[in-house]
Parts: sequence; structure tokens; C-alpha cells
Amino acid sequence: MDESQLQQIRRFNRLVTRRVGALETNYLRRGRPLAEARLIFEIGADGVDVRTLRSRLGLDSGYLSRLVQSLKAQGLIELAKGGGDARRRRVSLTRKGIAERAAYDRLSDRLAASMLEALDEAERGRLAAAMGEVERLIRAASVEVAAEAPNSGDARRCLDAYFSELGARFEGGFDVAKDDSARAGDMAPPSGLFVLARLDGDAVGCGGLKRTGKATGEIKRVWTAPSARGMGVARRVLRTLEAAARDVGLRTLRLDTNRALTEAHALYRKEGFREIARFNDNPYADHWFEKRL
Repeated sequence: MDESQLQQIRRFNRLVTRRVGALETNYLRRGRPLAEARLIFEIGADGVDVRTLRSRLGLDSGYLSRLVQSLKAQGLIELAKGGGDARRRRVSLTRKGIAERAAYDRLSDRLAASMLEALDEAERGRLAAAMGEVERLIRAASVEVAAEAPNSGDARRCLDAYFSELGARFEGGFDVAKDDSARAGDMAPPSGLFVLARLDGDAVGCGGLKRTGKATGEIKRVWTAPSARGMGVARRVLRTLEAAARDVGLRTLRLDTNRALTEAHALYRKEGFREIARFNDNPYADHWFEKRL
């Protein structure tokens, strides 16, 4: 990595933590540190499962427990069992907590305004655009891609969303029963692999690898949730599957796609796939690609 880039990121981090008050024990003069204030914001008006909160914020369970107990002692939150699972807990704001969250919202707006007021209109636009780009890139760098059973709950939710989108985009719709080119068992070890992309603990993308011969494999079910598009999720999924294919000795990767998925065509070509003649009887495929590993 470029040393100057590392130092720029470190300078940026130091500036932001000082400017937003992350170092203060009395964040926005409300009597508690930023970590507790952030927890109040994340719990929100509807409440949240503690496990989800931990995953979303990437907090150690012991540290999160101490934050939760502190807010509870202040009368800002209450805990209850989550659904029918006694091991799960749900945290929600009390009336006092809701009022405190509203106070933080007002003060946070003032803090944001203070960063803009000394700038002219053009500079404000540049700052907002730059922050938007930084946010997008940081979120993209936070995506994690890892193997998952293709019949897990999150995997099924991703695949169902993928099939639903195909139904909306394909001319004539999409019927999963007519496309048996990648059953769950095909994308599970030892014959294949299925991966999920996660962002802040939420599954936002998926893809599968199916072995079709001694040295040949097929990429299937590559999808990205609308909320995560533009972050390179599909590219990360594709490269993870390609690396896995190399690890098990495959020499050729193939895939097919529908003519409606033009963004997928562009991705595959950019990643080194070339269009070839039909190699399967998938009724929804219009284009076929191959890459030599």
C-alpha cells in the first residue's frame, strides 16, 4: 500500500474524531460519551435486538453490555425478551430515552451546520459531495465475503430477492422451477461453494460456484441488494469464487446471463470473461461467458 495514502487516512481520522467530539466524555454537552449517544441513536424509535445491535456496530459483547447497563441505569432504555427465544433480548427507548434522542438530533444538526456555516455555497457542495464519496468507499471496504450454506436463512433470503428481481426484469418473468441449473446442493462443498457478502452484519449479496467437470466450474446466482449497489459487492463475490475455483484445481470458469442484465455483462467482461457459444440449456440465458484461470 502507498505510505502517503495510509498517512492521509490517519490524518483524516484524527481530524474527524476531534471535530465531531469523539474524544469528549460529555458529547454534545449531554453528560455521556459518544458511544452511549450513538447507541441511543441506533436503538431508534422502534427498538432493536441486542444481537443485531452488536453486529451492526461491531462491538465486543462485554463492552456493549456495559453501555446497555449504563443507559438502563439512566432510565433511557428498557430490556425485554426477544420473541420466543429467551436467549435473545430486545432493547427499546423509554419516554425519557425518546426525548434524549430528540435532543441529540437537534444538537447533531447544529454540529453539522457549524461545519458548513464558514464555507460558501460552492464549498458546502464540495464538502457534502466529498463526504458522500468517503462514506461510500468506507462502506465498500467494510463488506465481508465468506462461505455460507446455500440453504441458510440469510442465503435463502438473498436468493429469494434475486429470483424476485429476475421476475421483474426478465421479459416474460422468471420461474425458478424452470431453472434447475444451480440447486442448493450444487453450490455446497465438496462439489461447489456458496458465499454471502455482509455489510454491518446484514447480508447484501451472494454468489455460487458449481463444479461441472474435472477442471470446469460455473458461476451462478451472483446478486447484490439494491442498498449496496455501487460498492463493488458483485466484483468481490466474483473474485472470491474465482479464487476458490483456483484453489480446488479448476482451470475454466463459465457463466450464463440474460440479455436484460446489462450491468452483469459489463462486470464479466471487465473481469476477463469472454463471450462464447451456448454451453447449456438454461431457458433464461441469452449470453454465455468463459474465463481461463
